[in-house]
Amino acid sequence: MKIGELVKRHGISVDTIRFYEKQQLLRPSARSDAGYRLYSETDSQRLAFILRAKSVGFSLQQINELLQIEDNKSQWQCSDVKDKVQQKLREIARQLAELSQFQQALQQLDEACCGGSISANECSILTALEQDSTVKPEQHAGEQHNKEHN
Repeated sequence: MKIGELVKRHGISVDTIRFYEKQQLLRPSARSDAGYRLYSETDSQRLAFILRAKSVGFSLQQINELLQIEDNKSQWQCSDVKDKVQQKLREIARQLAELSQFQQALQQLDEACCGGSISANECSILTALEQDSTVKPEQHAGEQHNKEHN
């Protein structure tokens, strides 16, 4: 099948297929006399494998590692594949913890800011980022400014 058929079958762009080829994850089985890339059913199945692995969060490097196992199954054990999944789970757990920290820090910045019409010169968010410190809600410069002038 030509690249256009592969695109339709998998709902992706020609650029995506070419990108996977550049990353050496996918190779056309042959070329036509006119130079068109020709893909076999096996190539289509390989592309489906790549897309499914991508959809569960594997990076291109990790997908390449999985494809190496897929291509030489008899030389690997199931535990090798499971190790790859467990490694990805640990990576995701680290990312979630980091995202949680980002969320907490941003929430603190958000809560500390009055969001009012005072000058950004008094903005607690900018002050906290300039000073590389966390902001506590009671430290909002605008609130202190309002207290001083009331």
